[in-house]
This record gives sequence, C-alpha cells and structure tokens, in this order.
Amino acid sequence: MPDLSTSAAPSPSRWRGAAVQAALIVALLALCGAAAGWVWHRLWAPAPPGVAVEGRWIPLPPVGSAAQFQGTGWFVVVAVATGVLVGVLVALLLSREELVSLAAVVVGSVLATWVMYRVGVALAPPDPAPVAAGAEDGTRLLGTLAVSGRSPFAALPLGALVGLALTYVGVHRPRGEQAGDPLSVRSSGRASGHSSGAAEVGGSRQD
Repeated sequence: MPDLSTSAAPSPSRWRGAAVQAALIVALLALCGAAAGWVWHRLWAPAPPGVAVEGRWIPLPPVGSAAQFQGTGWFVVVAVATGVLVGVLVALLLSREELVSLAAVVVGSVLATWVMYRVGVALAPPDPAPVAAGAEDGTRLLGTLAVSGRSPFAALPLGALVGLALTYVGVHRPRGEQAGDPLSVRSSGRASGHSSGAAEVGGSRQD
C-alpha cells in the first residue's frame, strides 16, 4: 500500500514553481501599476492653473476647481480597469496554484496601487502649496495631481479580485477537471474498473 503522507507532501519543485508564479504575478502588477500611473496623468493633464493668495494656492475656475475632482475620478477609473484586466490575465495564464495566485494578487495589487500613485504624481507639477506660502499675491502656479480620501486606493485591489474571481467561475476550470490531468484520468480509470467489476460479479451470480 503506498505511503499517502509521503505522496501528499508538496515536492521541492512544486514549491519553486509556486514561488516563481507568485513573483511573476507581483511583477506583472507592479509593471501595470506604473503604466496605469502614466495613463492616469495623461487623462488628467494639463495641470490646472491657480494663483497665490495670502500664502495659499487658489485654483482658478472653472478648470482649476474641476481638475481637483477629476484627479480622484480618473484614478478610480484607471485603477479599476487595470485591476480587472490583470486579474483576468492572472486567472488565465498564471493560475497553476490558485491559492498562490490569490495571495500574490492581493500583495501585488497593493504594490501596484502605490506605484500607480507615485508615477502619476511624479509626472505632474509639484505641490504648489509650499511655493504659494512664500509667493506674492497673484503669482500664477500650476496645481498638482492628487487623490482625495483613502477609499480610491482600494479600487485596484478590488478590481483585481473581481477579475480573478469572475474568470475562475466563468472560464477557468479547476486543474482536476482539465483534460489530460493524471489525477482525473486515474480517478476515472478506477471508477470504470469498479463498475466493470461489479457488472462481472452480477453476471456470475445470475449464471
């Protein structure tokens, strides 16, 4: 009788494969986060104009005021789209170990959100508030790219989890159900063997 405890233990090659899979997913998300930051900045640009008044930066209406809200809105839109896209790609191409994919997507999507924000802000003009504090009234300064509140930063992780889950449920099949899987072949072989054996016993009893 085979040793079930030994056969069920993951092999070193499987651990290495899972580690490579996790690293690829995190790297993919970080790369997509950088691209998303560039897209976010391009959709928001050009930078809103403003002026220094009594040591504060005041956006000039209507462009300046609207751009403050557009920065947050475009961040959410781009982050959700990026998350869903990467989640689908991971489920289709990098899903050998489903639990590893899930954990890597959670970690990688948080990293991607940070990368997206930092890239977008780096491409925009610097924060005008410190400059306005020492500038003369009426000095024209360009606004910067920013996100209002904390909830928008959950957009990319949620989008990635939604894309991953929907693809698993709607398209991707578990490994045991895929054609050519050795476990499914052995299981079906044993099941057919039992059924044929039962049929032979039934036939001999009738004779």
